[in-house]
Amino acid sequence: MSGRFAPSPTAALHLGNLRTAVLAWLFARSTGRGFRLRIEDLDTRRVRAAGEVAAQQVRDLATLGLDFDGEVVWQSARLDAYAAAVAQLDTYECYCTRKEIADAPSAPHADGYRPYTGVCLRLTAAQRAVLASTRRPALRVRADGERFSVTDSLAGEFTGVVDDFVLVRNDGVPAYNLAVVVDDLAMGVDQVVRGDDLLSSSPRQAWLATRLGGVPPTYAHVPLALNRDGVRLAKRDGAVTLADLAALGMDADRILALLARSLGLAATGETVQLPQLLARFDPLRLPREPWVVDPTDYADADVNRMSIT
Repeated sequence: MSGRFAPSPTAALHLGNLRTAVLAWLFARSTGRGFRLRIEDLDTRRVRAAGEVAAQQVRDLATLGLDFDGEVVWQSARLDAYAAAVAQLDTYECYCTRKEIADAPSAPHADGYRPYTGVCLRLTAAQRAVLASTRRPALRVRADGERFSVTDSLAGEFTGVVDDFVLVRNDGVPAYNLAVVVDDLAMGVDQVVRGDDLLSSSPRQAWLATRLGGVPPTYAHVPLALNRDGVRLAKRDGAVTLADLAALGMDADRILALLARSLGLAATGETVQLPQLLARFDPLRLPREPWVVDPTDYADADVNRMSIT
């Protein structure tokens, strides 16, 4: 049994990413689980120096004291596993473009995801041949709109309709919803802690886990970190990475204390270490609202040099 943290090496980890990593570690260690690290690098071919970014992410996690069990797993080394999983499923080719799906008469989910209506499943052989001559198809799983429920330790029961979602994109890259399920099953991950923006994808992933002969993990979708405008925190918001904060004079202890205060696990001005946080950790007492990152949260830093807006 284990939990995991699975960043994508597209940019340095910011405070929101690090906060989720700390929470994932606390959830895992407080329940006697192992804790794994996976680098989700399938979609980083156009990212310069993705390997260097990933190495920095690993160093940043270690700087905060987070430890992991086993080898780091890289998704780019697991293409054969994804292909083997696809071979077990009922699939069909889809020639629809993103624009065509966006223009289709189906209501989008709260997170903006628009369920697929099965257009290509109903194509005639002649129509399919015409499309195949001009477009490369994606590969979708046939789910027939089944409803599937997951139980989240923070959000409670959540039910969603499982549409015929993409398993392999039209460029041949395995899709997130496929790779994350295959990897979690292979790594023995039975606890998934991540941002609550991904809650709506959980029924699809849990459904797929059962179709691959596995058991879905337990979930805990935690509130995001936002900037003062109420927008999801990003590196462009200013001094929000470990390197940025170090340049302002904040060492790892003070950054961990900042994260702990945002979780209600430390008092203002208190310096803490991960073992102390683990002793205090109670999932039921975690804040349920997003953490709004404000420059005044950085008690001893030179806030005049920060550019969070």
